[in-house]
Amino acid sequence: MSGERAASVLIVEDEMLLLDLVTAELEDAGLRVIQAADGDAALTVLESDAPVDILFTDIRLPGRLDGWELAEAARTLRPDLRVIYATGFSSSAPRTVPGSLFFAKPYRPSVIVAAVQKLALPQAAAPSGAMP
Repeated sequence: MSGERAASVLIVEDEMLLLDLVTAELEDAGLRVIQAADGDAALTVLESDAPVDILFTDIRLPGRLDGWELAEAARTLRPDLRVIYATGFSSSAPRTVPGSLFFAKPYRPSVIVAAVQKLALPQAAAPSGAMP
């Protein structure tokens, strides 16, 4: 990530109210936000040359990809992409990618902002492992 621009966060969330709330909090913190309502839309963004530093994805998504599969595909396309997962319920076993963070819903948007800001630090200062 360049120190010249704000970190870019791709948020994948099908609950529009939550998507708008988290987007507003992140933008208020000075971050750039790209929204996607499902995994396919997010994958299209990741396949483009759009700057994306952090993927913040719900696990249960409409369409063919869930959040686990999206993150795995995203890391194939962008190996250094940082990932944050969130879910209220998942019937599948967790499959977090290395160095990712995990949050259970409900969460406070301020907690997500703090996590994104930590992940936006240079790679050497970024956390490793999952958070509860």
